[in-house]
Amino acid sequence: MSDDQTRVQEFFTARAADWDSRFPDDGPAYTAAVAELGLRPGDRVLDAGCGTGRALPPLRAAVGPSGVVLGADLTPAMLREAVRAGRDRDGALLLSDVAALPLRSHSLDAVFGAGLISHLPSPADDLRELARVVRPGGVLALFHPIGRAALAARHGRPLTPDDLRAESNLRPLLAGSGWRLTSYVDEDSRFLALAVRED
Repeated sequence: MSDDQTRVQEFFTARAADWDSRFPDDGPAYTAAVAELGLRPGDRVLDAGCGTGRALPPLRAAVGPSGVVLGADLTPAMLREAVRAGRDRDGALLLSDVAALPLRSHSLDAVFGAGLISHLPSPADDLRELARVVRPGGVLALFHPIGRAALAARHGRPLTPDDLRAESNLRPLLAGSGWRLTSYVDEDSRFLALAVRED
């Protein structure tokens, strides 16, 4: 395992047990963001970096019983919390790095990534891997339940020009990784960037 993967695991392992209780009011924001994906019954979707699986119930509701919902995370402790919360009933959980997913190319209709991009050690490569597993015309949602400025304030730091989630940085990053940014919202109450998998 790389140093970057180890750091991510250590960060989330230390926070897994109380993760949901720290952010108890995020459920409606997750549901609203999932709705923006435009999923249909029978679709196949991945929650990349699923953590405790908070997106899995709305993803399952969107694709219905005939759809496929997967949740992949690098941190065993987060997946254990997803199971403890019963969210494994809404999707199959995979212990996997999003940099090397155990999925066939073009096998998914969509990817949902909550809080994902700031934890990717090689964002261009990792977004390219997500593009690999999504069919052309499929959708990627990069989401956070609060916007960039609110998140920076929560962490006691200013917004910086190199923030990957800034539209001026995110658009070319996605374009170079097989995605075309189609929608960008950065408000105090949410961050949501939607992109379409290019042919």
